[in-house]
Amino acid sequence: MKKSNAIALLPMGVFTAFYLSLGIIFEYVMKIPMGFYNVPVVVAFLVALLVAVVQTKGVTLEQKFEIMGKGIGDKNIITMLIIFLLAGIFVGVVGRGSAESVAYFMLSVTPPRFALVVLFVVSCFVSTAMGTSVGTITLITPIAVAISAGSGFSLPLCVGTVVGGAMFGDNLSFISDTTIAACNGQGCAMKDKFRTNFSVVLPAAVVTLGIIIALSFNSEISDGISKEYDMIQIIPYVLVLISGIVGINVFITLLIGIASGSVIMLSTGAVDFPTLLSSMGQGASGMFETSMVAVLVAALCALIKRNGGFDALLSGIRKVFKGKKGGQLGMGLLVGIMDIATANNTVAIVMANPIAKEMSADFGISNKKAASILDTFSCIFQGFLPYGAQILVALSAVNTLGYRLSAFDVIANLFYPMVLLVSCLLFIFVISEKKK
Repeated sequence: MKKSNAIALLPMGVFTAFYLSLGIIFEYVMKIPMGFYNVPVVVAFLVALLVAVVQTKGVTLEQKFEIMGKGIGDKNIITMLIIFLLAGIFVGVVGRGSAESVAYFMLSVTPPRFALVVLFVVSCFVSTAMGTSVGTITLITPIAVAISAGSGFSLPLCVGTVVGGAMFGDNLSFISDTTIAACNGQGCAMKDKFRTNFSVVLPAAVVTLGIIIALSFNSEISDGISKEYDMIQIIPYVLVLISGIVGINVFITLLIGIASGSVIMLSTGAVDFPTLLSSMGQGASGMFETSMVAVLVAALCALIKRNGGFDALLSGIRKVFKGKKGGQLGMGLLVGIMDIATANNTVAIVMANPIAKEMSADFGISNKKAASILDTFSCIFQGFLPYGAQILVALSAVNTLGYRLSAFDVIANLFYPMVLLVSCLLFIFVISEKKK
């Protein structure tokens, strides 16, 4: 194995240039809606992998495939792939209608002045239960538009509140692909990462609620909105949430959710058995690209590591960041930069995992702390990206309903990611030092 070879990092640069340049051209030059998501990320990683294969000298092609196979065959990668598929099946089984039921139920029992608070709390709950920020934004943004039109709250404020709440669950949920990727990549139990994460995100959520309440009392409010809801459909989400919090194995947790969801959907007549099976297949299919990215990144990182790329990167990090606190900040910035390059926080975590693993050993950072940092910083950066899926989906939902917003209108109202960044820095540089 070669040591400290910066040229070995070229495949990552190739991927970034390929993906980012095409995304910018599609989105801002050709004006293609969701332009960044028209760039096939799997193809971009295949190009980068080809560069890494060509770069790897001194071994035969068969030996190169053996190196890649060992990277893909890592226990954490296999575990991650199975959890991805189970999480997709769960979402396919239960559907997403229950999210609206939660929102309209809370709005029916809450004074109109606190509708903005309801939006944030519901977005936090739904994203934590569903494990997807994009799915949450898709479901709750139309409700945010209705609240803005019916109550008097500004539209950017309502949409920004939903996006912020969605990033809460993306970071914290047991079935979020970012949580799965971070925990399995760093080799820590999800319940341990959850507890470490919770101490950081809870203060940020409380402060955000305070800001929202203050804004609520400074707004002119008219009427609320109401709509029918069905609470029985949220039972599978609640079971998954409780099972994860009490520490039940994630496989068992997801199987509980799938089984309970299947029983409820069939017994209530929401679907028939063939439709249920089809929904399971569609849910699993929705995870195929993410799963394939995990496989390709594992193969790519195995070659880069063999060629000395990670040693060069770690050497550079050691020169810039000193001590355990510096290492934690460096880890956060590392995954943030990769998120800026890929516009996908799960992909960013998968790419950063092997480097972060070595940084943990170098700087004395625990596995659960490393997983928490990777997940939290990736979600912070992802929330602010004007070309990220979260912002683009929110804008698309608003535009579909006949309203117009810019990405920066929403970003200016993303209070939760702003406060979460401050909370992270406090826990890295101040609070942990006091505990020591």
